Amino acid sequence: AADGFKPVWKPDFLYDFQQHMFEWALLKGKAALFEDCGLGKTPQQLAWAENILRKTNKPVLILAPLAVGAQTVREGAKFGIEVHHSRNGKIKKSVNVTNYERLHLFNREDFAGVVCDESSILKSFDGSTQAAVTEFMRKTAYRLLCTATAAPNDYIELGTSSEALGQLGHMDMLNRFFKNDQNNSASGRLYGEA
Repeated sequence: AADGFKPVWKPDFLYDFQQHMFEWALLKGKAALFEDCGLGKTPQQLAWAENILRKTNKPVLILAPLAVGAQTVREGAKFGIEVHHSRNGKIKKSVNVTNYERLHLFNREDFAGVVCDESSILKSFDGSTQAAVTEFMRKTAYRLLCTATAAPNDYIELGTSSEALGQLGHMDMLNRFFKNDQNNSASGRLYGEA
């Protein structure tokens, strides 16, 4: 189901395939860009976030690993998108970036959209952090997950991503799409697999 909208601003700095992916994610409203390293996920997520900001007139939050925040600010400046790096919970009416460990300083009601950069971190974090990120995003209208390291056969990652996007919960996804060969959902296989 599409919960998004057509771009209100089309950047001229994206390659054709990036433009297609960013527009698809924006039309979906809640989407994941699982693309290989070097394919330009940062410019795509910045274009997505800028469109959410322009459409809703409300800030967008990008959650990123600690070392990635400053890089995202530099990329935003390079492309003419204002990105504010917040370490203390104070935000600007722009695209804001912070690291995952500082999420508790922010109020989800302040944001129209949330981006999880390096979203594979959702499966790597301890359960309480993954739950906090998912809960923070739960009532956010626009959500985007971006990573180059998604494991296509990792049931936990597929489940945590699905749950963060407001689709099936982790266990619901496992029970619906995977066989339980050993009374253990995590050891299941895709239906129809030999």
